[in-house]
Amino acid sequence: MEENRSFDILALGEVLLRLSPPNNERIVGGEIFQKQVGGAELNVVSGAALLGLRTGIISKLPANNLGIYAKNRVRFVGVSDDYLVDDKAKEARLGLYYYENGAYPRKPSIVYDRLFTSIHKIDCDDFDETMFKSSSCFHTTGITLGLGKTCRETAIKMMKRFKESGTLISFDVNFRSNLWSGDEAKKCIEDILPLIDVFFCSEDTARLTFHKEGTIKEIMKSFAKDYEIPIIASTQRIVHSPKVHTFGSIIYENETDTFYEEEPYRNIEVVDRIGSGDAYIAGVLFGLLANGMDCKKALQYGNASGAVKNTIPGDMTSLQIKEIDSIIRDHNASGKVSEMER
Repeated sequence: MEENRSFDILALGEVLLRLSPPNNERIVGGEIFQKQVGGAELNVVSGAALLGLRTGIISKLPANNLGIYAKNRVRFVGVSDDYLVDDKAKEARLGLYYYENGAYPRKPSIVYDRLFTSIHKIDCDDFDETMFKSSSCFHTTGITLGLGKTCRETAIKMMKRFKESGTLISFDVNFRSNLWSGDEAKKCIEDILPLIDVFFCSEDTARLTFHKEGTIKEIMKSFAKDYEIPIIASTQRIVHSPKVHTFGSIIYENETDTFYEEEPYRNIEVVDRIGSGDAYIAGVLFGLLANGMDCKKALQYGNASGAVKNTIPGDMTSLQIKEIDSIIRDHNASGKVSEMER
């Protein structure tokens, strides 16, 4: 990459306000909501920023107090607001979602309220041409593509313009059936796969959305062969109950025909699983960008970040590099490890 690029990662996506009843209260029963800020792409760049990369979020926010709150939270987690555009229209609004924790046998649940929000009006012309040469990596997800025609066109146009400038393109399928159908997602994403350098797709999504068959390794190889994708990552989550998970992943490097794996993180005490997949991506991208595209490092940082995010309330992680390095050391240790950091 060019040395004068001021950002390690820029990501395009909707910044959302999350409202959650405290503890294990129900949406239909409680009187209080705790407000937080999140969104898949913001979760990724915030996690990568805490690990030490310079990151920014590309989005559109209402020019009102909710937009100011969201922007302040973006800054608080160390993410640049250089490419947050104000929506000054009278009807401008911030996307909302309501999240309810689960407790076995009751599953967690989400209610979205994100139609006609400010992100739906985002356009490449909102940004200076220099943005497309300012970052080493550009990241977005299938959530942004699924929001609607305008977001989809803008995201694809940005991917192409960043790619033309030599930027690494990272993409997470992150399929959401309440945004678009599997067939819509399959057709759209298959068209852009040749643009992608780092591809994140879970095994379930590969089978259900892309109709892939075979083992997970055969599926990953087929994506790499058909679309010449350099790096493919797939998380491996086992949900024993809403409060106990196992988390790991596989990364495939196309050039060397190598799979990278390690022992998963088992019996994770889940506090809040939202954003754990995004934390995984943040760790993978940090591992790649900070270590000369080293897939082994990407696997280690991705697995540790994704696993530990499950133990942290809210969408965004709060893990810094020293803590993640310690978690990786403990995970790889063969003997007894300390039960407390002191």
